[in-house]
Order: sequence, then C-alpha cells, then structure tokens
Amino acid sequence: MKTVTENLMDPKEFIEKLNNKLPQKVNILMVDDHPENLLALAAVLTSPNYNLISAHSGKEALKCMLQHDFAVILLDVQMPGLNGFDTAKLIKAREKTKNIPIIFITAISQEMEHVHQGYSVGAIDYIFKPFHPETLKKKIEQFVKIHQNHQENIIQTDLGRLLELNKVNKELDRTTLNLRRTEALSKAISETITDTIVTFDNQGSILSVNPAAKCMFGYQERELVEKHVLKLFPKWEDEVLSDSSTFLSTIRQSVGKIIEVVACHKNKSCFYADLLIASTIIEEEQIFVCTIRDVTQRKQIEEVKKQRFNNLEHIVEKRTLELIKSNEKLQIEIEERKKIADHLFHTQERFRKIFDSSPCLMAILSQKDLSFIEVNASWTKYIGFSCDELIHQKINSKNFIDEVTETFIDLNQKIRNKKIKYGTKNEEIRSGLLSTELIDIHSEPCMLVVLTDITDRVHLENEMYRLDRLNLIGEMAAGIAHEIRNPMTTVQGFLQLSRNNVDNLSLDIIDLMLDELNRANSIITEFLNLAKNKISVKKQQNLNAIIEALSPLIQAEAFRSNKQLKLELGECPDVSLDEKEIRQLILNMALNGLDAMTSNGNLTIKTYQDKEIVVLQIKDEGQGISPEVLSKIGTPFFTTKETGTGLGLAICYSVAKRHDAQIDIETSEKGTTFSARFQLIPSLINA
Repeated sequence: MKTVTENLMDPKEFIEKLNNKLPQKVNILMVDDHPENLLALAAVLTSPNYNLISAHSGKEALKCMLQHDFAVILLDVQMPGLNGFDTAKLIKAREKTKNIPIIFITAISQEMEHVHQGYSVGAIDYIFKPFHPETLKKKIEQFVKIHQNHQENIIQTDLGRLLELNKVNKELDRTTLNLRRTEALSKAISETITDTIVTFDNQGSILSVNPAAKCMFGYQERELVEKHVLKLFPKWEDEVLSDSSTFLSTIRQSVGKIIEVVACHKNKSCFYADLLIASTIIEEEQIFVCTIRDVTQRKQIEEVKKQRFNNLEHIVEKRTLELIKSNEKLQIEIEERKKIADHLFHTQERFRKIFDSSPCLMAILSQKDLSFIEVNASWTKYIGFSCDELIHQKINSKNFIDEVTETFIDLNQKIRNKKIKYGTKNEEIRSGLLSTELIDIHSEPCMLVVLTDITDRVHLENEMYRLDRLNLIGEMAAGIAHEIRNPMTTVQGFLQLSRNNVDNLSLDIIDLMLDELNRANSIITEFLNLAKNKISVKKQQNLNAIIEALSPLIQAEAFRSNKQLKLELGECPDVSLDEKEIRQLILNMALNGLDAMTSNGNLTIKTYQDKEIVVLQIKDEGQGISPEVLSKIGTPFFTTKETGTGLGLAICYSVAKRHDAQIDIETSEKGTTFSARFQLIPSLINA
C-alpha cells in the first residue's frame, strides 16, 4: 500500500493543473421546451465569453448537469413532463450543483403563489416574459462574475488545504502501517454501510455487528458476538447445522451473490431479507462480511404488483372477450349495413328508373327558390325545354293556370290532382292534373312536382261529350215528338170535326184544346230549362235562407198527402247561388221525395258543411229506387209517374252543373237520399 505522501502532488504542480482545467468560456444552461424561446435567449446572451448550452426539457437539463459545470441556469417553469419547479428541486438536491444560481423565466405562471414556489425551490430570481434584454444581460454578467470569483476562491481554498495536508502527512505516514488491517476491513464494510453488517469467521461465529442490527433484529451487539450467524436465520439453521462443512461450502458458494432468506427478529417475528456475502483474508484468516437488507416492503410491493398483475390479466382477458364479442357484433353490423346499403342502392336505382321512365311529368324543385334540381324525360318531352335549360333555373309559375279559377298556381302550397292548364316552349296550351309533395333530399328541403298530362283525354272527353249530346238530342227529339204530338193530335182532331160545322165547337171542347196546348207549352218551357247556355244570376247568399223561405210551400204539399217535413239546417257559410234555380232544384227533389212515400212518411231536408263543401240532403222514407231505374235517372223525358214529363231531375242536374255542384244518390229499402254538394269557391267559367 502506498503512503499518503506518495499520492500527494507538489503545490506548484497542483496550481498548474487547476489552471489547465479551468474552462476558457463560462457555461450557461438555457432550458425551455419551445425552440423559439431558446433562440431568443441565445440572441440576447451571445458573447465570446459564454458557452450557451440549450436543453428542451427538464430531463435533458439534468443530463447536461452531469456533463458540464454551469455558472447560471435559465429555467422555464411550464414544461411537459418534468416542469421547472421539479427540475430545480433535483438540481438543488445534488451536492455538486446545489449552489448554481437558477433564474426562472415564464410567461404564464404570474401568480404570487407560483413566484413563492419558485423561490422556495431555490431560485434567486423570477422573470416574466416579455423581459428587457439589457436587464437580463446585466444580471447574467453579474452571476458570471460571482461564479468566476467562487471558482477562484475554491482554488485558493484547495491550495490552502494542500499546504496544510503536507504538514500533517508526515504524521499520518507513521500510523499507516498500523491501520492496514483496519483499512481493509473498513473498505469491505463501507461497501454496504446502509444495511445491517455482520462479520463472522469460517466457522460462522459472529465477530462484529453494526448498530443497524439493533433496529433490524432487536439484539444488542454483545448478544450476538461469538454467537453463530445462523441464530439470525433459524430456518436456514435447520438445514446446515448438522454439517459444518455444508455451511462453509454454502457460504463460499454465496460469496458475491445476493440470496434471499427468512430472517428472525428477537421477538420471534420473521421477515424476508437479502444477503450479500463478501470475503477477505486478514492475517491469513478468512473473514466473511454479510450485508443484510430487510426486503419486507419490497416483498409486499411485489405481492401487490403480482396481485395487480393478476387482476390486470383478468381485466385484459375479460376486456379481450368483450372486444371479441364487440368485434363479432361489429362484423354482423357491418354485414347488415352493407346489406342495407346494397338494398338502398338498388332501391335508389329502381326509383331512379321509375322517375326517368314515368309517363308523368316529374320535377324536383328546391323549396328555397323553386329552382329546378332534376327533371325526367317526360317533363322535357312535353314542356319542350332540355334538361340543361331547366336545371338551376327558377320555375315560371305563370305557365301553370288553375282551370277552375283561371288564376296562377301557387306552387308553395300542397296540391292534389288539381286540374290545370300549362304552357310549353312552343306556346302550346295543354291540360293536366298537378300534384306536389314536400320532401327532403340530403337534408335539403325540396318539392316533388308531378304533372299528369290529360290533353288527349280531355280531347277524347270533349268528343265523347259532343257525341253524347248528339245522342241525347236524338232521344230528346223523339221524346218531344211523342209528348207534343199527343196534345197536337187532340187539337187537330177537334179542329177537323168543327171545320164543316162550327156550331158543334162547344166551350168544353175549346177548354180541352187550350189545356192540351198549355201542356205542350209547359213541355217546351221545361225543355228550354235544360239549355246549357242559360244565364244564371248568382250572388253570395245562404242556402238555409232559401230552404226556410220555401219550406211553407213544401209543408203544405206534405199535409195534403198526410206526410211530414223535417228541417235539420246546420250552420253553413254563404255560397254563390242563383236563388230561382236553387228553389226549383229543391222543390223538384222535395216533390219527388213526397211522391215516393206513402202516408205518414217523413221528408227530411238537411244542410251541413264538410270542409270546403256545403251539402244539401233531401231524404225520403220510400221503398227506394231499383237499379234499372237508378241507371236512367236524370235522362230527359224518363219518368215513372203517370202524369210526369221526365224533365224534373234533368233540370236538377242542369242547375247543379251550372253551379259546379255534384248530385249523389244513396238508396235502399228504407228510403232514398239526394245530396247536392256545392263548393265554397265556385267556378268562374259559368258565372
């Protein structure tokens, strides 16, 4: 072993070596997680005397502390991971770096509690961004000077200590030889000084223990010295006491290794411990040094970790099963959605084909401005405009006219099969049935317009109507000829008889001829009432008022035949009516009802409103109408009465037609109901 004086160097050599180790530049550490902030600091502190070192995190700053000595540290507070305060604590906890001045620079944590926290962890200054460059520069210069002065003081102190050591080295050399044995033992002990240390010989006899044995095992040093080391490990003692060579062999094999045993406290409580055994030779005798570390806490932590690991395995296994099930459900859902998507695609294709190939004119408009979004082939065919000419163009509502009111159609309202006239590109006027429906396409409010062209059907109906009129005229001509020929024959016969003898022409004969002529005139008058071109004088009036004015006449006629009249007049709005024609319609249907009943029958006249329609009902309690007769009702000169002309109901139908009304008949064995339905908005065509 070399003496202490041999290890010491000359003071001049020491000073020269320190001067060579002193850095030419002063190291300054800048810590910030934002590179732009580091660039700004570097721009302010750039100097030939400074070596600026940047770190982007607290962890990187700590690595730099192990590699360099710094005069000052500029430390950001808010950083991910290890923040500025935690980094400062670790720097101050290290002996070598605890005196390095730290300046906190921050732009966020300006509250006083953060400032106090910064000073509490060892900062000497707390600067807020934005900072004054010159002020920061001057502060750094002062801290650098302090660092340089401190380094010089350290050198002077080390030099003084060196001189002092040289004085006492000679005295130490005298005692070096006496301390060789102690030095070797102390070296082995110093390696494990933090735990209980037991020294024993190759027989297992304890030579010494350190004070930590009292805390760990509860024994005083005197209670253990010269006792066998296995006293501290009773479970191990049962295995090796029977054979000392086995114990020595086990100890030698365990040298340099950590073995886990169960140690026993003085109070008989047991705990887990790690043994680290070292061996050395002192004066040709093998001595063992055993370091004992209580690992009860570690075992508990390991047990907790094991339990947590098992729990985690269980959770992972459970979660894996859930994920597998969820994945299976997801696969099923994906398949279902794929089927739905395929079905939706095919459905869209079908509806697209229906839309494109529909014989009806179809268009999709935007509700926002009524501009065309899509039209089908029938629309372009009938209207005459191409698809490109219509798309994104606003629809012209003036091209669509209500056939009843002769007014423009309001496309913003919902429409159902309204009969209209519409214009085409070549100014042709066509007829159609218009319907609209509000729909949403991709969350955009739209309108579906469907127009059924009935121009050809209208032409066909008009032609059929013309042919029906010609047929009706023929039938009516035959009826008129028959009905008028009868009175004319009577008059002609009497006139021929009285031609040769005027004296034979009595007053009774003259009255009979006048009656026959009046009958013929009545037939002609009623026939004229069927004329289509008859002018109706309409005005807004209440249907109930007309019925109440006419009821005494009907009541009187009912009393004559021992029958009753009942009025059930509901509240109805005014309707555009020709009073004379409506009186005739009511009177004709009421008299027909009275004629259809026997004595004690009840004739009921009822009115009510059904939405946009005012309804007039006349109900009798007769035997009903047979299907054969029902099919011919309304035909001129068709009658089931002996004295009837067959023009009463024909006149009723003609009046209803001029009022845009509709007559319905319901018949059964309990009676017949005639219903006339008047619209609240009458047609202006026949007004």
